[in-house]
Amino acid sequence: MMSCNGKATVLRPILYLLVLVWGCYGNSDGGGRILVFPEDGSHWINMEVILLELHSRGHHITVLRSAESWYIPQNSPLYTSVTVHPAPPPAEEDIGPDFYTVLMQRSLALRKMLPVRRFLEQQKDTTAMLTMFHGRALRLISAILDDSILVAKLRESRFDLMFTDPTFPTGVLLAQYLSLPAVYNIRWLNAGEAHTIIAPTPPSYVPMYNSLLSDRMDILQRTENFLRYLAIVAQERLVIVPIYADLLRRHFPPGADLFSMQRSADLWLMRVDFVFEFPRPTMPNVVYVGGFQCRPARPLPADLEAFMQSSGEHGVVVMSLGTLVSALPKEVSEVVALAFAQLPHKVVWRFLGERPASLGNNTLLMDWLPQNDLLGHPKTRAFVAHGGTNGIYEAIYHGVPVLGLPLLFDQFDNVLRLQARGATRVLEAATLTTEDFLEALEDVLDNPSYRGSMQKLSRLHRDTPLAPLARATFWIEYVIRNGGASHLRTDAYSLPWYSYYSLDVVMVLLVPCVASLWAFIFVCSRLCCRRSRKKTKHD
Repeated sequence: MMSCNGKATVLRPILYLLVLVWGCYGNSDGGGRILVFPEDGSHWINMEVILLELHSRGHHITVLRSAESWYIPQNSPLYTSVTVHPAPPPAEEDIGPDFYTVLMQRSLALRKMLPVRRFLEQQKDTTAMLTMFHGRALRLISAILDDSILVAKLRESRFDLMFTDPTFPTGVLLAQYLSLPAVYNIRWLNAGEAHTIIAPTPPSYVPMYNSLLSDRMDILQRTENFLRYLAIVAQERLVIVPIYADLLRRHFPPGADLFSMQRSADLWLMRVDFVFEFPRPTMPNVVYVGGFQCRPARPLPADLEAFMQSSGEHGVVVMSLGTLVSALPKEVSEVVALAFAQLPHKVVWRFLGERPASLGNNTLLMDWLPQNDLLGHPKTRAFVAHGGTNGIYEAIYHGVPVLGLPLLFDQFDNVLRLQARGATRVLEAATLTTEDFLEALEDVLDNPSYRGSMQKLSRLHRDTPLAPLARATFWIEYVIRNGGASHLRTDAYSLPWYSYYSLDVVMVLLVPCVASLWAFIFVCSRLCCRRSRKKTKHD
């Protein structure tokens, strides 16, 4: 009997042939040929929105996906897929279904630590995760570049551009290897926020990843922020870059480096809107498309609509923890369920796992829920959210106030940004009590300032001449039409660091100043010596 790997070996040349035939003949109606390398999880959910729009505009899409993918389907009406089979990871790096639950529990434990110890433990954990995730990315890009048949077929398909999420650099490296213009769908890169590698990022007022700081910092906060900036730089140089060193030596010209490749993208579609994000320096080839996945609410299924209408004048609270974490720890779930049971409102809660014993009759548990459509429903009064970017922007789009319950990664920073805008209350899941949760939720529900602040953000977010999704597709097509957008890229990245910071200019200016000062001192000393000798002779 043939094994699964044997079947993949037989089917792989057939898939490559289909890619070639599609690449050569599938563009007869004038659409672009787009090679896509996405990231999994919530990153794929929002990238798929752009792919749907590109497909509707006549573009032909090929998606490279890993056989280990959880969310990226092999078969889709939107694209042709090519599945890559990377080498299996070591047993200690295997990511199972409970991986993110373990990460959440570790994150909650860190929240109970004193700040200094928490900072040190966070850096240790971040280093371990970067090593693991980039190790997986290395195995994937190695499987692609070492497969000469696949690479040849990709070259022969003559793609117009690479569209990729560069959180991990598999798509970046492949675009460079195939000499394709690159468009990023991006917010995070390497060990921090993507702006840090493309635009000036002064840590004096630009808060670093996971700092939980705003853009207004006192001296101690600026010190912490600067240390986090140094930690990000160290992790990039000392952890990430060495992982790909051997791959670059084997497949790229001498002197090739990861950072130069990352910066060479023609266009950065940044999943950011400054109604939410703190203002900061940027670059001409950065296009802001925060909230592009948001859309007007569609009708709900009949049974869910009936539940919403049964809430009467009180309305409904929606709760979701996103795609990666299925459920809170049992003790926290019981706290939340008991608080919900004391509300006059109805509750729709995306929940997987054992049903909480304290669950009230007013609460509906769902394995999956149409989050955008629920947030856009007129009966929805508040959103209890973990702080993922997609959910935050959907709440902003529909003007629904948020009770933040951050668990992992950037979620803490996201809810802090909303809190700074007066649109949310934030709670610590690690020390949550029923009383605290109920008080905060009732505050969000009853205090009109939260809804007013969120509706103001919604008006600002919508007040634009071009919707974020239309802006994203326009610029992707711009790169296709013009064969790239190199005129938007700065040459600053080609400068050595001492030139970038003008240290060589300082030296040029300093040398004549020092020389003049030395000459002045020399002349003065000579004159003083001459006078001293004359005085001695006179005496």
